[in-house]
Amino acid sequence: MLPGGSFSLVNNPTPQPPAVWVPANVAAITDQRKKDLVRYGQELIAHTAKYLGPHGTVSQHSNGMNCQNCHLQAGTVPFGNNYGSVASLYPKFRARSGKIETIQKRINDCIERSLNGKALGTSSHELQAMTAYIAFIGSNVPKGVKAVGSGLKELPYLTRAADPQRGRIVYQAHCATCHQPHGDGLLASTQDEYVYPPLWGNRSYNNGAGLFRISNFARFAKSNMPLGVTYKNPTLTDEQAWDVAAFINTQARPTFDAHNDWPDKRSKPVDYPFGPYADRFSETTHKYGPFTPIVNAQNSRAANAK
Repeated sequence: MLPGGSFSLVNNPTPQPPAVWVPANVAAITDQRKKDLVRYGQELIAHTAKYLGPHGTVSQHSNGMNCQNCHLQAGTVPFGNNYGSVASLYPKFRARSGKIETIQKRINDCIERSLNGKALGTSSHELQAMTAYIAFIGSNVPKGVKAVGSGLKELPYLTRAADPQRGRIVYQAHCATCHQPHGDGLLASTQDEYVYPPLWGNRSYNNGAGLFRISNFARFAKSNMPLGVTYKNPTLTDEQAWDVAAFINTQARPTFDAHNDWPDKRSKPVDYPFGPYADRFSETTHKYGPFTPIVNAQNSRAANAK
């Protein structure tokens, strides 16, 4: 209360959302040997195929895609499947393998699955460089913390199953110009990497890759596609994102021996498309949805187990 009995009105500032992760600045590294290693790792993430692809200058380990085809701009884009929280959260337990995994294991998983290739040796210069780059750009996130904007942005489930036929229409309207009508991508003039990656076929990710789960693909597409879109100004509706993910992941692609994945079937994600499951829902429902009944059944089972 002010003199004379009047009151002062205090304007409380509007709460601001937490800052979205920005990668640590590679140019600020003062140790030249470390900087060279980190920059080589950045180059390998951005242009993997030039070094490790079918005509790679170092070795032939992968299908011709680049890591940054899935981890945009060398893993630095907010909600672009970035590396913001890798250094802070790894090593960590992953239910998919049922083991504690290191950054190196995670990189090799991507090479074997998303790049449909062969794992790098743990002592290889290339694996060391990619690990150094990923660890450095996320070194500004406290240990144990998940950075805002890391990974992929959440997307609500549909009340229906995702529809590949509707997704075909979305693909033709929004995706085919870059990824081509038959999903085989567009090679650079040098023929050693893709300008736009293949989304299915022999040169695309296999069915063990993270993007083969349609929730991951839908979240990725919603926040980043078509080219130029960001999570702040999406073009696709939620339904279009789910449907185009269903369409793309219905197309033929290489297979991966995933029989050792998810050793505890109770921990399988709702959209993991390969059984057996700890519930009564079919592989088709687990692949396309609707997913809310599966979530409800999982929650009920967990509650009854207490």
